[in-house]
Amino acid sequence: MKLKLAILAVAFLSACTAPITEVPLRHGAGLALPPMKKFTAPRVVAPARSNAAIAEDFLNLSFMMESGRAIPYLTRFEGPVQVHVAPGAPSSLHSDLGALLSRLRREAGIDIDRTQNRDEAQIIIEALPHKELQRLVPQAACFVVPRLNSWAEYKRTRRSSTIDWTTLKTREKAAIFLPSDVSPQEIRDCLHEELAQALGPLNDLYSLPDSIFNDDNFHTVLTGFDMLILRAYYAPELQNGMTRSQAAQRLPALLARLNPGGAGRGIGPSSPTPRAWIDQIEVALGPNTTSSRRKAAATNAVALASKAGWRDNRMAFSLFAQGRLSLSTDPELALSSFLEAGRLYGARPGMEIQKAHVAMHLAAFSLSVGQFDSALAVINANLSPVAASENAALLATMLMIKSEALEQLGRTSEARAVRLDSLGWARYGFGSDAEVRARLNEIAALSPRRVVQ
Repeated sequence: MKLKLAILAVAFLSACTAPITEVPLRHGAGLALPPMKKFTAPRVVAPARSNAAIAEDFLNLSFMMESGRAIPYLTRFEGPVQVHVAPGAPSSLHSDLGALLSRLRREAGIDIDRTQNRDEAQIIIEALPHKELQRLVPQAACFVVPRLNSWAEYKRTRRSSTIDWTTLKTREKAAIFLPSDVSPQEIRDCLHEELAQALGPLNDLYSLPDSIFNDDNFHTVLTGFDMLILRAYYAPELQNGMTRSQAAQRLPALLARLNPGGAGRGIGPSSPTPRAWIDQIEVALGPNTTSSRRKAAATNAVALASKAGWRDNRMAFSLFAQGRLSLSTDPELALSSFLEAGRLYGARPGMEIQKAHVAMHLAAFSLSVGQFDSALAVINANLSPVAASENAALLATMLMIKSEALEQLGRTSEARAVRLDSLGWARYGFGSDAEVRARLNEIAALSPRRVVQ
């Protein structure tokens, strides 16, 4: 289940304390938007952790639900897997699904394809209006359930044990429900996570720095680690109905075969993540609560992470959340939180996309106080991992900041070219033309008002 934890928001940027234009610079007004851009060639990076750590991750992902309930048996589909998309899905879903299925066949070795026949399908994907999903499952942006064939069936059985994953000994059918009226990127992100969970692990772990199986939402498409987990999930060494201890006995040899580069690496398993910290993070970045309660929860998360002695991505994420939620009330705390989060993310390999999220905020600070060269340098240093992670929304935002910095430095033709590039990515990342123009105006409003001599 993909939780509604908001990682990328741009409206908050105007909370920076430097003077901004009283009226937004309406670069978007009347601007003809270019065609939508899409990523075509995934850049897959092998996991950097040891096979011993990956084995522990596999067990925690596969034999535990997000709620903390134990899953008694490993379950998966037997034989070829057919996926059916119910009528009414956006066109972008079909093209993104084709690319994802190709990756699953190539990188995870799963025999999976599409079918037009709903009755033949093991996995049904149904797209529904966002409000309809939220009405029944307000905490989820999208989700997957076992044994079902349709949304109508889910509404009838949602309070029964029919959709209890812990009662399975094998997988025969699953239904994925995702929103139909959000941006193409949001639909794609849901597609990646929910299809991966329909096929394999059901848990999310905040300790994972390089995985979509993490509710921090930094990774938006399946990573090299995720594909390795799925390849192991469907390897002949494992079978339906295995217990955790049985799977644990097979994993060392299995991972040695699939990931020989993981032998003897020094990055070992992470310490367990206590429920108390998870609860604070979910309050801090979840919906339907007050800003003061969110900020208090982020402060508590930082305190719990510090008490646990973490210096990993969980401590950095706590600081990132604190920075996000302190922008409007305590900009000095926000800046110090972002700086420390960026330092922690930069201290370990494989966390470049997390560092880039922090960099976007730091660049926005620089832009808001007139440090245009600094904003430009921060953006340029972090564009590559954003493109590699296929995050069009973040890429568009960073390019908009870069364009505004170039504009303020008098490099008008460069600014225009970068702005045009940003708009193509924004159409995929943000969706509607109105939303794209609004984002562009929000970035323009960050720049200090020019003084006419």
